[in-house]
Amino acid sequence: MASAPTTCTRARWATAGLWRPAHPLPPASRCGKRCPHPLPIQVIPDWKEQEWDPEKPNAYAGIFHFHFWRFGEWVDVVIDDRLPTVNNQLIYCHSSSRNEFWCALVEKAYAKLAGCYQALDGGNTADALVDFTGGVSEPIDLTEGDFANDEAKRNQLFERVLKVHSRGGLISASIKAVTAADMEARLACGLVKGHAYAITDVRKVRLGHGLLAFFKSEKLDMIRLRNPWGEREWNGPWSDTSEEWQKVSKSEREKMGVTVQDDGEFWMTFEDMCQYFTDIIKCRLINTSYLSIHKTWEEARLRGTWTQHEDPLQNRSGGCINHKDTFFQNPQYIFDVKKPEDEVLICIQQRPKQSTRRDGKGENLAIGFDIYKVEENRQYRMHSLQHRAASSIYINSRSVFLRTEQPEGRYVIIPTTFEPGHTGEFLLRVFTDVPSNCRELCLDEPPRSCWSSLCGYPQQVTQVHVLGAAGLKDSATGANSYVIIKCEGNKVRSAVQKGTSMPEYDVKGVFYRKKPSQPVVVQIWNHRVLKDEFLGQVHLKADPDDLQALHTLHLRDRSSQQPSDLPGTVAVRILSSASLTAV
Repeated sequence: MASAPTTCTRARWATAGLWRPAHPLPPASRCGKRCPHPLPIQVIPDWKEQEWDPEKPNAYAGIFHFHFWRFGEWVDVVIDDRLPTVNNQLIYCHSSSRNEFWCALVEKAYAKLAGCYQALDGGNTADALVDFTGGVSEPIDLTEGDFANDEAKRNQLFERVLKVHSRGGLISASIKAVTAADMEARLACGLVKGHAYAITDVRKVRLGHGLLAFFKSEKLDMIRLRNPWGEREWNGPWSDTSEEWQKVSKSEREKMGVTVQDDGEFWMTFEDMCQYFTDIIKCRLINTSYLSIHKTWEEARLRGTWTQHEDPLQNRSGGCINHKDTFFQNPQYIFDVKKPEDEVLICIQQRPKQSTRRDGKGENLAIGFDIYKVEENRQYRMHSLQHRAASSIYINSRSVFLRTEQPEGRYVIIPTTFEPGHTGEFLLRVFTDVPSNCRELCLDEPPRSCWSSLCGYPQQVTQVHVLGAAGLKDSATGANSYVIIKCEGNKVRSAVQKGTSMPEYDVKGVFYRKKPSQPVVVQIWNHRVLKDEFLGQVHLKADPDDLQALHTLHLRDRSSQQPSDLPGTVAVRILSSASLTAV
């Protein structure tokens, strides 16, 4: 590449070219023909001011600037207008129009950000989509998910892909190349392995002609893809010259922009796509604007580091759960799900190591994260395993994403490298429907202060897990019960379990006890419109010497004299320790 001569160009940002390049910028996908996408506006700021104006030639300075999203912020990259050529022809990304250079200039800016042009060879499509949008990428393995054979899962996936596309997200599809010989191998169906095909349109296509089509209302899930080479297309059903197009009216075909050209762009059914392609990457543009008519997400964005230290309490590089002795030394972040059930999007991104990409090879750490459902009142770091609510894959990608649905409660995210001892910076992004109060847990136990000698310092930690109850005082519709766990002025309350005398609460509380001789009280109440009804309680000594972790206890009343049994029992799991870092 060093021997290739360069030419000084005057770039022309033609409006038609801005939205529809003849040769899309690899590996990120481009927009649809009739859908002006926010991506170029963000990546190419003030493009009208940067356009070559023949009426104002003196205004041209020979420089351009672009924006790319890196590690939580839009980075400005400035380049000159000299582009690499061979025999006066652009040798990398180019347009079919000889006086249109915007895609080549964007590529040069992206290469500068990465370190060199060679660093763009191969690469990770999911990372590139994030760089160009600031969104979050979600890779989907179509083969592992068996979407080709599972119609219900395939229909659900299509609706999600349709939603991402309709809200301005970018989507890519590819056929995995297992060996070097497979790379760019053309299949009999016309598809090419190892290419990042851009999904440029997603729609439900109406079949039939005239009024009959409207009354019949038969629709087909279809997508439009584009080969980054700008040529070589799918030759199966619904390809450009396929007879299947006779099932669609002329007006519908015109609306879809169906053309018979070898321009690399083609239609196929979503079922066929799941059959022939192995991977899809959806890059969502997360909407956080309250002025939007679409769903608004609440975003929590925190920066963290994996660091090494000889002191285990200060070490923050413990590796994945396979390394049980050091796992809980990793950074920990707490967040709340405040709805009965909520969809949560979580993404961690490691800071790119630009110096390692100059040889064209990325050296990302293998990263991932686990999510644990913890006590409702947890304020300090975890030190023992609790219920794992979800976990991501571990991969040496710059970003790792997980979409999960979780019930109401408090959760801890533990981002890790796969192996212990690796260091680096990362960005954690958590998206929920309502504010999650996401924050880092920094302290291992309650801090000591000058008041500790006067007010006392905790001598014991106790975790109380109320699993459920049975035989509660019933009514015609069943009890609407909830649990309150009390200890030394602190309390934890569960959600109401409606219409059952055998509720499953699954609620935890953790208490740092200054007076271990005082019992922990577990009360059960029946929720009513005017006044809640007391159903019973139990007192727990919660002694560290009590080796019976699970207790099934009869409910009693609140009489200060001889307590009497009330209908019902409660199942409680208890863990106590004199070591405050045992839970």
